[in-house]
Amino acid sequence: MNINELHNQIMQKPLPKHIGIILDGNGRWATKRMLPRNLGHKKGVQTLKEIVKEVKNLGIPNLTVFAFSTENWKRPKDEVDYIMDQLKKYYQTSLTKLIENQIKVKFIGTKKNLSSDLLMIIEDIEYQTKNFKEFTLSIAFNYGSREEITEAVKKITTKVINHEIMVNDINEELISKNLYTAELYPLDLIIRTSGEMRLSNFLLYQAAYAELYFPKTLWPDFHKKELYLAIKEYQSRNRRFGGLKGWKKE
Repeated sequence: MNINELHNQIMQKPLPKHIGIILDGNGRWATKRMLPRNLGHKKGVQTLKEIVKEVKNLGIPNLTVFAFSTENWKRPKDEVDYIMDQLKKYYQTSLTKLIENQIKVKFIGTKKNLSSDLLMIIEDIEYQTKNFKEFTLSIAFNYGSREEITEAVKKITTKVINHEIMVNDINEELISKNLYTAELYPLDLIIRTSGEMRLSNFLLYQAAYAELYFPKTLWPDFHKKELYLAIKEYQSRNRRFGGLKGWKKE
């Protein structure tokens, strides 16, 4: 099946409203080609731009990508520095395009350990794109889901202590409203490239009913066709959300 046929096929069925992608395999992509690992990250940024454009073109309103985890600080300093530099270059080369294409950008994660110039870049990207409504690109940067949940618990606990809410007011909806993703649609599909089959502390609370897809393709080689195949697989799943299809409670 060629890419146009695949595109037409997925457009015949409901699309996910929120896709999460763990961008995995940049280093291995470079190593396989006997290139420095940093060139894998550079290629990965190019792939990200392509996929963001295509997800928006499909009419999917939310895309969340796992770009840098709180655990990634354990990597060699020169690799971490290069990744930080890629964010700066993304800002310099892509901000105008983001505005032209009306892409709202939201960074999710902790601001701890980030330099003042990176914080300024993040603030400026978010400010200049904040009024766009149709499509939101959330970049999980310096992100860890356990820390996100911990921060949500702290916020809720503070509200209880301050008598703003009662303990009995705490429910799933309230917890969701205190997560970084509060403004987004529920997560429908998580894609992790490179064949690794784990979530690695990515959107753990939000992933409760998300479909999981683990292609062996390394992230720099993940293009439109691979995206369409992921969506086609999502559309083939029977999403029961804990119930039985066709059965009604008496």
